[in-house]
Amino acid sequence: MNVLAIGCHPDDIEIACCGTLAKCVKRGDKVTVCHVANGNMGHEIIPPDELRDIRAKEAKAAGALAGIEVVTIDIGDLLLNGYDLAQRDKIVELIRKVQPDFIITHSPNDYMSDHLAVSRMVVDASFVASVPQYGTGGKAAVVPIFYMDTLAGMNFNPTEYVDITDEIDLKIEMLECHVSQLKWMRDHDHIDFAEFVRTCSRFRGLQCGAGYAEAFTQEYVWPKVVARRLLP
Repeated sequence: MNVLAIGCHPDDIEIACCGTLAKCVKRGDKVTVCHVANGNMGHEIIPPDELRDIRAKEAKAAGALAGIEVVTIDIGDLLLNGYDLAQRDKIVELIRKVQPDFIITHSPNDYMSDHLAVSRMVVDASFVASVPQYGTGGKAAVVPIFYMDTLAGMNFNPTEYVDITDEIDLKIEMLECHVSQLKWMRDHDHIDFAEFVRTCSRFRGLQCGAGYAEAFTQEYVWPKVVARRLLP
C-alpha cells in the first residue's frame, strides 16, 4: 500500500504516529511524510531562514531511520489558512502524486491554528484530488483518512490503536533527530519532550493492552470507510 502522512511541522509526525508508519514500512508499504509548514518560527533565538533549513535536515534524518520519504510544502509557520485554495491545491497535487491508499493527518480538535488549517485542507484536498477536470489534471481515489492523536491526548477519544511496542525506541530515536526543538526544551524550558512522548505512548498502550501504542480516529463519512483494516 501507499501511505501518506501529512503533518504541519517537521516533528509533528514523529510525536503522533511515526511508530505506526515504521510498522507500515516493515509490512512493505511505501510511506511518504509531508510537512506543510517549514517550522521556521519554532525557536526563540535561531532566525527563521536558518531554522527552516535546520528543520528540513532534521526531518529528512528522522525519516531515513525508518525508510520513509520526507517532503515539504514549505509554507512559513503561522501563515497556513484552511480556506486558502493555493495552499490546498499544493496538497491536491501531492495526493495525486503519491496515490495513497489512506491518509493520516491532524485531528480537527487539535490545539493550534496551523494544525487545524492542515486538517481542514487535507480533508478538502482528498476529495478535490479525485476530480480529474480540476487543476492540472490527473486524479486520485477518495481514500480513508485517519486523525492522529493530539498532544497529551487532550480532547481525543481514540477509535483505533496501533501497538508500537516493538517500535517505541525507534520512535524516540526519530523524535530525537529534531535537535533544534528537543535540546531547546530541555535546556531552557526544562521539559524532556522525548519522555513526554514516551509517556503518552505508554498511556495509550495501557488503554488497549499493549506496551506502547499510538491512537487514531477515523473520518467517518461516505465513501471513506472500508470494510478492512488499513492501519498495521
